[in-house]
Amino acid sequence: MIVFYELQSLYNETGQQLIILMSEKIPRHIAIIMDGNGRWAKKNGLSRIEGHRRGAAAIDDVVEAAMDLHVSYLTLYAFSEENWKRPHDEVKALMNLLRMYLIDKRQKMISKGIRFMVIGDAKMLSSELQQEVKTTINATSLGNKMTMIVALSYGSRQEICRSVNRMISSGIKQVTVEAITDNLDTKGIPDPDLLIRTSGENRISNFLLWQLAYTELYFSNIPWPEFDKEQLVLAIQEYQRRERRFGMISEQLS
Repeated sequence: MIVFYELQSLYNETGQQLIILMSEKIPRHIAIIMDGNGRWAKKNGLSRIEGHRRGAAAIDDVVEAAMDLHVSYLTLYAFSEENWKRPHDEVKALMNLLRMYLIDKRQKMISKGIRFMVIGDAKMLSSELQQEVKTTINATSLGNKMTMIVALSYGSRQEICRSVNRMISSGIKQVTVEAITDNLDTKGIPDPDLLIRTSGENRISNFLLWQLAYTELYFSNIPWPEFDKEQLVLAIQEYQRRERRFGMISEQLS
C-alpha cells in the first residue's frame, strides 16, 4: 500500500528550507527535557545562571517551530522536585527567571494562541511565582493553537502518588489504568508521541514515567541553549523513520 503525505516547509534563521513530513507523521505531543544549561555555561566560561538565561531564550525558537509544524502539545521540563537540592542562590535565580519569563511572554502567548499549563507540586513555589502561574493560566485559557505545559517542581513518582491519593479521597474502590490516568496532573492531555532530551544524557530523570509508556525517545548531544528549530526537525525526522506498533505487528498496522 502506498501512502502519500503532504509536505510542510520550515525555514531556519538563514532562510534555508527544512522539509519534513506532515499529516499524522507530525508528533501530536512533544515532551522535552531541557538539559545542559550549566555544562554549556561552564564550557563557554559563563556562570550557571547565565546558562539558564540562555536556556530560557532557546525556548522561543522551539515553541515557534512547534507551532509552525502544528504540534498540538509541547511539554517542557523546567524544574524537577529534585532540583530543590541545588545551591540556594541557583534555585532563587531560577525561580526569578521563571517568574520573569511568564511576565515577559504572557502577551505573546495570548497573541499566538498558546494555552499555558503547569504540572507539578505548585505549593512548593513561592507565592509570587504561584501568582504569575495562575495569572498566565487564566490569561491564556482561550488559546487554541497549541498547549504549552511546563513542569515546575515536578517529579513523576510524586505525581503518581498524588494520583493515588486523589483516588483514595474520591472513594475509588478499584485501581485501574484509566483511574490513575484520570487523576494525574496531565489529565486530559494525550501521552507524548516523542520525548527529546538534550545534552547527551540518556535517561528519563523521573519525568512523565506513566505517560511515556509508548513514547519514542530521542537523545541529542546538543546542549539546550544551542537546541533550535533545526535540531527539532532532526528529532522529528528520526521519529518519522520509526514504526510505532503499540504491541502489535507491522502487518496489523497496514
